[in-house]
Amino acid sequence: MNTRPLRFFHQGQVVQIDEPSSTRSVLQWLREDARCTGTKEGCAEGDCGACTVVLGTLDASGELALQPVNACIQFLPTLDGKALFTVEDLSAAPASLHPVQQSLVACHASQCGFCTPGFVMSLWACYEGHQQAGTVPTRQQLADDLSGNLCRCTGYRPILDAGQQMFQAPAVPLARQPVVEALKSLAQDPPLHTAAGFHAPRCLADFAALRESLPQAKVLAGSTDMGLWVTKQFRDLGELISINEVAELKTVTVAEHHITIGAAASLQSAWQALVADWPTLRDVWLRFASLPIRHAGTMGGNVANGSPIGDSAPALIALGATLVLQRGALQRRMALEDFYVDYMKNRLEPGEFLHSVEVPRPDPAAAAQVRVYKISKRFDCDISAVCAALSLRLDGDRIAAVRLAWGGLAGTVKRAAQAEAALLGQVWNESSLQAAQAALAQDFKPLTDMRASASYRLQVAQNLLRRFWLETRPAKPLTESEVSVWARPEVV
Repeated sequence: MNTRPLRFFHQGQVVQIDEPSSTRSVLQWLREDARCTGTKEGCAEGDCGACTVVLGTLDASGELALQPVNACIQFLPTLDGKALFTVEDLSAAPASLHPVQQSLVACHASQCGFCTPGFVMSLWACYEGHQQAGTVPTRQQLADDLSGNLCRCTGYRPILDAGQQMFQAPAVPLARQPVVEALKSLAQDPPLHTAAGFHAPRCLADFAALRESLPQAKVLAGSTDMGLWVTKQFRDLGELISINEVAELKTVTVAEHHITIGAAASLQSAWQALVADWPTLRDVWLRFASLPIRHAGTMGGNVANGSPIGDSAPALIALGATLVLQRGALQRRMALEDFYVDYMKNRLEPGEFLHSVEVPRPDPAAAAQVRVYKISKRFDCDISAVCAALSLRLDGDRIAAVRLAWGGLAGTVKRAAQAEAALLGQVWNESSLQAAQAALAQDFKPLTDMRASASYRLQVAQNLLRRFWLETRPAKPLTESEVSVWARPEVV
């Protein structure tokens, strides 16, 4: 493995860093080295969005794709071969403001101004995407795009007003061709290996060989969790092997019977594919962290990390997902529900890695009803206190199949075996519901922590089972408009 400098495109030129630290953040480099101090540090955990920047990459067709990410937890070497845009890049002309910025001024959408550059960058990514597509976002789409940006003093109404007004000004599109040409040139560089021990192989065979030869190295995906090990726990992560450039692991493949989600596929693309088959997952998709986190993070990383409050695992278990694990050239399969051993412990062997997640597609002849409910203190971009992923198939009025997966109730995400047993084969009515609610107390002994008490968690879990029954009962199930404020047309 020959080492080489880190190279990426920034402010109209290719930047080269000869010996980058493996875990220095993009935000630190911007503020301390590049002197681009418009980007701010707020939370240092990808929660507030003050540090939002936009990364440019080439998509499958060779066109420029722009995605907002959190600079505070993005490791600097992950910029290799990409373009980096910050608030300093947005001037329409010398001494003038971009329509995004001018609209924020005109709508009085900034008070202290600390969070404003992050809002600018999220809005700019939205602006560029819609300009390219020739569309204009709805107010709700703007709100979804800003889910990762927290404002502490202005309030969101004028910011959303600015998001709508920015499309009324004469268009100021990004000059894309110079960026595309720079990225094509950077793509000719060999895979990145640094003297500090950061490795970014580009093919599966190379990654598998590295993983087998360096079993103690940590596998890096989006760093949306691992980044906090550095910013909050000040850990030395040692050697890192990034899967972000492994082409075979970045795909989401939809076949006749399965969706295969590569371990390096983004959360955004993974959830998008799942929601296409299971529309009832849309709410949890939009509430899974924020758009910048979903662009950077991976579903494979969320599963492999094994947090008991990770929202991917309950949904995937409810859908009957299988993991494809690989060591060297050998693969094996395991049901996701069997993968977790204990808190943050799994069945991966030394040198083994998660290759992909296989999710069965709905059977048109016997489709299950699926719901995923997320309970958290804040609606957007917050960690679950309880996540319930519930799947049930009826034969007439009797329960023919049931899978109840829960996050936040135990040291791992797990199925409620006794509650399932209380339901299987029974008529789906008030009596069987109450039996399942009682069984939940035998399945789980929740902990009390800063997010919720044990009694609250158990009560919420039982209540969510009732909501599931109300929405799926054979007689008079509640409609979407009766259970979701977002289904009401007057909500904007």
